[in-house]
Amino acid sequence: MLYLVKFNTFAPQFFTMRLHRNLVFTVIDSLGFIFNDGEYADKVVARALKKDKRWGSSDRKFVAETIYEIVRWKRLYTEIAEVKEPYDRDNLWRVFAVWAVMRGYNLPDWKYFEETPVRRIKGRFDELTRIRKYRESIPDWMDEMCLKELGEEKWEEELSAQNKQAKVILRVNTLKTTREKLRAILMDLEIDTEMPKNYPDALVLKERSNVFMTDAFKEGLFEVQDASSQMVARFLDVKPGMRVVDTCAGAGGKTLHMASLMENKGQLIAMDLYESKLKQLKIRAKRDGAFNIEYRIIENTKIIKRLHEKADRVLIDAPCSGLGVLKRNPDSKWKLQPEFIDNIRKVQAEILESYSKIVKPGGKLVYATCSILPSENQEQVERFLTTDIGQQFTFIKDSKILASESGFDGFYMALLERKK
Repeated sequence: MLYLVKFNTFAPQFFTMRLHRNLVFTVIDSLGFIFNDGEYADKVVARALKKDKRWGSSDRKFVAETIYEIVRWKRLYTEIAEVKEPYDRDNLWRVFAVWAVMRGYNLPDWKYFEETPVRRIKGRFDELTRIRKYRESIPDWMDEMCLKELGEEKWEEELSAQNKQAKVILRVNTLKTTREKLRAILMDLEIDTEMPKNYPDALVLKERSNVFMTDAFKEGLFEVQDASSQMVARFLDVKPGMRVVDTCAGAGGKTLHMASLMENKGQLIAMDLYESKLKQLKIRAKRDGAFNIEYRIIENTKIIKRLHEKADRVLIDAPCSGLGVLKRNPDSKWKLQPEFIDNIRKVQAEILESYSKIVKPGGKLVYATCSILPSENQEQVERFLTTDIGQQFTFIKDSKILASESGFDGFYMALLERKK
C-alpha cells in the first residue's frame, strides 16, 4: 500500500537503534506541553533540545524529529491508540507506542509498553489510511474547507506535500557575501548544500544541521528563510535609493532581504503592531549589517496617515491562516479554528485598504500571504480592486505557489501599481 510504504521508509534507519529512556521521556513531556497546554511546537522543541548538554547530534535529531512527527500525524496516531483529549500521561505513552511500532522499533521491556497491541496497531493503520482525514491527519473542517476552495485533486496533492518534513533553506546575506562563497564556507564545516534554480539567494541543506551554531550565522552571512518566502522581496522590485515600507514586518525576514537588495541605500521602514517583534528584527539587522532600516510601532492610525503617498514600494505581508506552511508548523493544524480564518479574511481586507494608501502614484505594492486559499489571496485582491482606493491601482501580475509543485512552502503574492 502506498501510504504504508511512505511511513515505513523511515523504519530502516531505526532498526539498529534502541529507545533511550531519557530521550523518550523528553518526547512525552514535550507532547504534553503541545497537546494539553497549547504551547507552540517550535518553542517546545527548542527548549527540549537544551535539556541535556551531553546529548549528541543523533540524540537531538531523535527528540526533534519524533516530536514533530507525532504532532504532524496526531489525528491518525490518536485514533489508532484510541485516546481522546485531554491526553493524560498514559494516553501519551499509547500514542508514542503507535509511532514506535509504525517506525519499526522493537518495544523495550518497559511498563509503559506492557499492553501494546502491536498487531492491532498495524491493522488499524491499514484500515484508517483508506480515509483521507486520517491518512493525512487533518481536522474535518479544514479538509472540507480546502477541498471546497482547491478541488479534490489539487488538495490531495497539496495535503500530501504539506505532510512531508520541511527542508532547511538559507538565504545568503548579499550585504556580506555571495552564494558561492557561503557554500564553500559551509562545505568546510561539512554542511553540504544545493543551489536551487530560479532562487538566486537560496541554499538548501542536503541534511538537517544546527546552522545557528556556526560562525557563519553569528557573523550574519545568512538567514534561515524558505525559498518561496525569498521570492517576495524580488517580486516587489525594490532598488537601491528607494523609500520602501514593510507594513507587517514581524521579526523581519523579508525586511532584511529587502535591505540586502537595496544594498543599504535608501530608506526601509519596518512597521509592526508588536514592539517585541521589532526588537528581534533590530538584533538580526545588526548581525546582518543592515543599517538602512527604521522601526515604527503601529500604535494608532496616525502612524499610517503620515506615510500616505510617500513610498515607492510597499509590502503587505498580511496575517493569514498559514495553510501554506503546515509542513513547517504542523501543530497549527490543531490550533487553527474556522472562526479564526473567517476573522482573518476581514483583517486582510482592512489592512489592504488602509496600508495601500502609503503607495505614492507610480509606486508598487505587493500583497502576500503564506496561505494557499483563494479566499485569502486572489479573491482578496479582486475585491480590493473594486474599492475606492483599489480603483487607483492596476493589477500587474500574481504568483500562486503550491508546496506540491515547488517543493517549498505554499505562498501567494500579487503585484499592483498605483496609477499616476
